[in-house]
Amino acid sequence: MSAAKPSTATHKSLRPRKSPWLKRAAIAVVVLAAAGIGWHYYSKRNAEEAAGAYRTAKVERGDIRVAISATGALSAISTVDVGSQISGQVTEVLADFNDRVTKGQVIARIDPSTYEAQIAQGTAQVNNARASLATAQATLHNAELDFQRKSELAKNQLVARSDADLARAARDQARAQLAGAQAQINQQIASTQTSRLNLQRTVIRAPVDGVVLTRTVEPGQTVAASLQSPVLFQIAEDLSKMEIVLAIDEADIGQVKPGQSVNFSVDSFPDRKFRGAVQQVRLSATNTSNVITYPVVVSVDNADGVLLPGMTANAEIEVSHRDNVLRVGNAALRYKPSDDDAAAVGAPGGGGAARGGLGNDLPAVADKLKLDASQRALFDAALEQMKQRMASRTAAPASTAGGPAGGGPPTIIMGGGRGPGGGGGGNNRSGNRAGGAVSGAARQRMQERFKQQFGAFRATLNDDQRKLWDNEIAALVSARRAPLYKLVKGEPQAVVVRVGVSDGSWTEVSGNVKEGDDIIVGSGRGAK
Repeated sequence: MSAAKPSTATHKSLRPRKSPWLKRAAIAVVVLAAAGIGWHYYSKRNAEEAAGAYRTAKVERGDIRVAISATGALSAISTVDVGSQISGQVTEVLADFNDRVTKGQVIARIDPSTYEAQIAQGTAQVNNARASLATAQATLHNAELDFQRKSELAKNQLVARSDADLARAARDQARAQLAGAQAQINQQIASTQTSRLNLQRTVIRAPVDGVVLTRTVEPGQTVAASLQSPVLFQIAEDLSKMEIVLAIDEADIGQVKPGQSVNFSVDSFPDRKFRGAVQQVRLSATNTSNVITYPVVVSVDNADGVLLPGMTANAEIEVSHRDNVLRVGNAALRYKPSDDDAAAVGAPGGGGAARGGLGNDLPAVADKLKLDASQRALFDAALEQMKQRMASRTAAPASTAGGPAGGGPPTIIMGGGRGPGGGGGGNNRSGNRAGGAVSGAARQRMQERFKQQFGAFRATLNDDQRKLWDNEIAALVSARRAPLYKLVKGEPQAVVVRVGVSDGSWTEVSGNVKEGDDIIVGSGRGAK
């Protein structure tokens, strides 16, 4: 028994003992892991709460169609008013509403008896004048013979010279009477011819091929053409081609050009869309209660004949159509941060960002030019210098970096024209005109700076490349710009973008945004 005890003690002494510092390290790891998990959930909850403080919308790609709405009345391209050149009682009406008539077809008659009597009277007067002419001819013949006889006798001094002079005067008088008789005949013939023309005018004929739109005369009615020609019929020459005359507001007329597509509807066919094209923009302005409008003529194909003259057309002139562009809802462009959020948001980027990211747009312009290696090297060098110069200005006060002093939201810079929110209206001016406009002098200064910065590069371009470069730079400098507020990791971030066309709901944007970005459209909790 005594020998077994020592062996037990020896066995216990050989067991490894656990070090206290391992326990403390394990505890520390567990605590740090728990703290990390807690911080993760805490940060995530704060980010979700921050994101939930804003309502956002996605930047997406889509089509934007800008149209001007107006109303007008359908009418035939050529409408002829058929009247009467003479007065008299209508005896026959041979055409009715909607009748198709051909050129020269008799459509009405006026009582011809008055003009027939005038012709008979004129014929009698012509015959009387011819009898007078015969008398004058006989008188002249006798006077000629008398003058010849007395002239011979006067030469032989058998009669006095005065007798010969009297014979000469009688001859001349007979000649004048003959000429008067001839003139009287011509006068009576002309008068009779007028009566004959009036007799022909008692028959009213269609001047063109077409359809009778209106008839304002009945058999037995008396027409009086003493002051002006009364309109008896109205004939539309061709109803397979029609037109609409739209009254376009002066604010929109600059966007309307011949050839633009026009969609319209009529009340008779509310579910059907018709198409036309702008044919003419007339210069004759109309002032109605100090509202200036211009007539725009739209040509319409009416081959099936369903459109009728006088129908009211609700038309939309498509002035712009942009396919597959980046666009945002107009609510995003109207959003402004509150006073508390403005200091946190700050100015939109400063430097190049405050100008809508011109430095980011220039490479796309260069790609259009198809530069060679040397031209590309000069362009890259000039672009890098511009970026360095713009970066050096990022420390400037907010008032010079594109935003107001104190870090408030920047003023929206627009290059003129309608701001987002408008553009899709009709003859009203409901479009929101955002911000101020870049003056012409400011645009010119910016263009001059571009010429200086990229002068060496521009000198290497050929004529076509130089023309394209100048046009693209002018478009970039004069483009309208506005601030947007992106939501990045739960925090608002201000950026300035170039603003394109707007249809009243969506606006084209380009610059420091991409498809799928969350753009703030309002404050407060709400669904995205």
